[in-house]
Amino acid sequence: MHCLRILARRRPDVVLGGGGFVAGPMVLAARLRRIPAALTEADAHLGLANRMAAPFAARLFLAYEIPGHDGAKVRVVGRPIPVAHTGTSRSKGRERFRLAADGHVVAVFGALAGARSLNELAVSAWGASGPSVLHICGERDFDALRPRVERDDYVLLPQTDYFGAALAAADLAVSRAGGTVWELAAAGTPAILVPYPHATADHQTLNARHFERGGGALLVPDPEVDRVPALVDELLADPERLTAMRDAMRALARPDAAEVIADELVALAEARR
Repeated sequence: MHCLRILARRRPDVVLGGGGFVAGPMVLAARLRRIPAALTEADAHLGLANRMAAPFAARLFLAYEIPGHDGAKVRVVGRPIPVAHTGTSRSKGRERFRLAADGHVVAVFGALAGARSLNELAVSAWGASGPSVLHICGERDFDALRPRVERDDYVLLPQTDYFGAALAAADLAVSRAGGTVWELAAAGTPAILVPYPHATADHQTLNARHFERGGGALLVPDPEVDRVPALVDELLADPERLTAMRDAMRALARPDAAEVIADELVALAEARR
């Protein structure tokens, strides 16, 4: 009833559900009011709410191809990324974080709260020596990690408002495999992806496999995270391979995902009039 009241008050021409339990009832309410609705799925696994709401949607926008989900109303568009996270040059990215213009830079990204296994790995492997590091560790672990970093060219931050610059500054990223993978791809940043092992339906592993198959990333399971430093050394010593991975990431990118979804929503709204 609440969703129906909201639709009656707002009178939208189209409804877009972003996944999660709150989207399903609104999509159903839109169907009851004969308002076209669409759904977005950000991962390589269709979440429960989207599976339940999909029959009532006119469009299903997928970030990845998902077996069993195709047909006229399905569009594989990638995942929309913030415009602010694109377009920064390598030199400007390094200048932003006071990193040397020359030499290798390894970026380490976890989730918003941080990824403890990646945080521990990074400071243990490179806190005292190694390539320059840009490590965005999350607020939770920052105070514990800070005393373990012993050099100026290891930049440790709890978070940043300049994530696009962080992507551009890196020659190679070590990252979880949530939504950040699409931003890495748009920036052409090769990656070693360490999926969060407790993600629903192991969807981060499915996400990572997409980019590994495409040649832009390597997948390392979280229990094998100790392999990462050797892989970093191997990749940094092979510029041709890094270039090939960078090109592959750009080929996999879908920087126009938001525009494609917006155009489809406008078309649905116009068709209703």
